[in-house]
Amino acid sequence: MTKDTDTPAKERLRDADRSQGVIFSAARDEFAEHGLGGARMERIAERAGLNKRLIYYYFEDKERLFQAVLEQAYRQIREQERQLDLLALDPATAIRRLVEFTWTYYLDNPQFLTLLNSANLHKARHLQQSQRARELNSPLIATLGEVLERGRRAGSFRGGVDPLQLYISIAGLAYFYLSNNHTLSAIFGRDLMAPKARNERLSHMCDVIMGYVLRS
Repeated sequence: MTKDTDTPAKERLRDADRSQGVIFSAARDEFAEHGLGGARMERIAERAGLNKRLIYYYFEDKERLFQAVLEQAYRQIREQERQLDLLALDPATAIRRLVEFTWTYYLDNPQFLTLLNSANLHKARHLQQSQRARELNSPLIATLGEVLERGRRAGSFRGGVDPLQLYISIAGLAYFYLSNNHTLSAIFGRDLMAPKARNERLSHMCDVIMGYVLRS
């Protein structure tokens, strides 16, 4: 009896999870393409192949959906960062691996950068309202701090490196280059997204970050 009554509830839960997953994917693409201001719930519903009322049922309005998409975007990058298992690596290897991962993730997920652009245009009010976003990001900084301290104790890293500032530098070196590649390529007359240029950029990023954290 219990098994029979549980089955419909589990099916409804699975259906809800599938529906929300489709909505997240459609909304991410819509927000990445048009920004928060230009995004339309009608197009999100069309992309998802779902009734618009169902999207409002789960997320109430476009603002809450945008916040949920941002949370999901951070959840995905942080989950992949955890898989790096940085604490199991030699400190220098861990920092280099994080730089390489960040660069590659941004290259492979350009919609992540455009979502951040849109969030910043709105002064990050959606993230400020999100306790979940802060909870997702804090463990990364704690892990990076532990890696830096291990390197300092081993004598390979300089002391006094702020893990938050270091992560912002890693992200910024990748983010600025990629989000501004069209203008930079036009101004300097070089295709900065050519394979050779991308490889040179990653090598430069590793040199800059490792040159900062390693003791001279």
